[in-house]
Amino acid sequence: MATDVLIVGGGGREHALAWKLKQSPRIGRMYVAPGNGGTRLVGENVAIDQMDFENLAKFAKEKNVALTIIGPDNPLGEGIVDFFKLHKLRVWGPTKASAHIEGSKAFAKRLMRDAGVPTAEFEIFSQHDDALAYVRERGVPIVIKANGLSFGKGVYVCMTLAEAEAALEEIMVRRVFKEAGNEVVIEEYLDGQEISIHALADGKDFVLFPPAQDHKQIGEHDTGKNTGGMGSIAPVPFVTAAALKDIETRVVRPTLRALAEHGAPYTGILYPGLMISQKGPKVLEFNARFGDPETQVYMRLLKTDLLDILEASTDGKLAGMNIEWNGGFAVNIVLASGGYPDAYKKGFPITGIEDAEKVEGVVVFHAGTLYDKELTTSGGRVLGVSAVGDTLQNALARAYEAVEHIHFEGKYFRRDIGAKALR
Repeated sequence: MATDVLIVGGGGREHALAWKLKQSPRIGRMYVAPGNGGTRLVGENVAIDQMDFENLAKFAKEKNVALTIIGPDNPLGEGIVDFFKLHKLRVWGPTKASAHIEGSKAFAKRLMRDAGVPTAEFEIFSQHDDALAYVRERGVPIVIKANGLSFGKGVYVCMTLAEAEAALEEIMVRRVFKEAGNEVVIEEYLDGQEISIHALADGKDFVLFPPAQDHKQIGEHDTGKNTGGMGSIAPVPFVTAAALKDIETRVVRPTLRALAEHGAPYTGILYPGLMISQKGPKVLEFNARFGDPETQVYMRLLKTDLLDILEASTDGKLAGMNIEWNGGFAVNIVLASGGYPDAYKKGFPITGIEDAEKVEGVVVFHAGTLYDKELTTSGGRVLGVSAVGDTLQNALARAYEAVEHIHFEGKYFRRDIGAKALR
């Protein structure tokens, strides 16, 4: 019997999930709310906002949706999973209590400290003057984070005192992230390579995905402001099986155990961002959902039916499940609007996607796009150009070749995705 699903969200992550789910022999009708210009090609877009829990639940009931899949952080942080469960609807993702590990960086840091999970030294402040005094005393480099959800943009890596003072001004005085800036977490600066770990959990058991690497800063050579992610690769060549086992033992398992002890057993994707430093792996932050753009590379490599995986996670049946992956590498290059992550213009026509997808191994995922008679830009991150290849170099060459076929006014992308891993 066919399984009808509803995907909540409208970014590149949701397009990639829909694209992969479409390949399941068991998939029936697929709805994406609100979706984007690309999700309409694999499912039916539904004009309901991702934060409109009541109408999303009503729609799921009316359409007899068998499984609702929650993509973004905001609805998870506000308790959409709890709301759906209250209405006896089958839903995939962590509860509000579990998602608090992403919703509050202060909560996550205290949880890690209590559970013995390796992380950067930190202090938490709710007063601007206290935070400023601490930064001036501690010195730079230093990392300053808005405590709450800020779409991946609330993290400031400050190499000078002026940068640190400006970060505190933006977060705590000008309130650019609103209530997310009620508190700040100030951390020691860690040097090394950042990687993304994704653990699929079902409340009792978990399975690790291959390691991925996101490129968060807007500028090449990791310069400039943090973004939601400018590109990704998977797997990561320098992360050995032994290192992954160490991360499982020292990071993932104790964190899931600590959440369960807090009365928040975890179902869904737990995604710790890690710095691989000279002192070993240290957790930078936790996310309570699939990373974006990491999802795009995972969906290109995943061999096992995604519907089977998500249902096993939802129903507490992950124990003994073997998730298979295709060999080789996958990469994803984000094409962003000029000006992102600050102010940018929307509404520019997009051309060349069909030509880009003629390049061997390439699939283009939509993020900030809108289709109304023609395809136009509607967000900061517009498209994700993904490619697979036998080697990382091969996958990157294909992706960058495809990027050249796509055009819209202000198109911006990083030309050094994967370069750190190749070094």
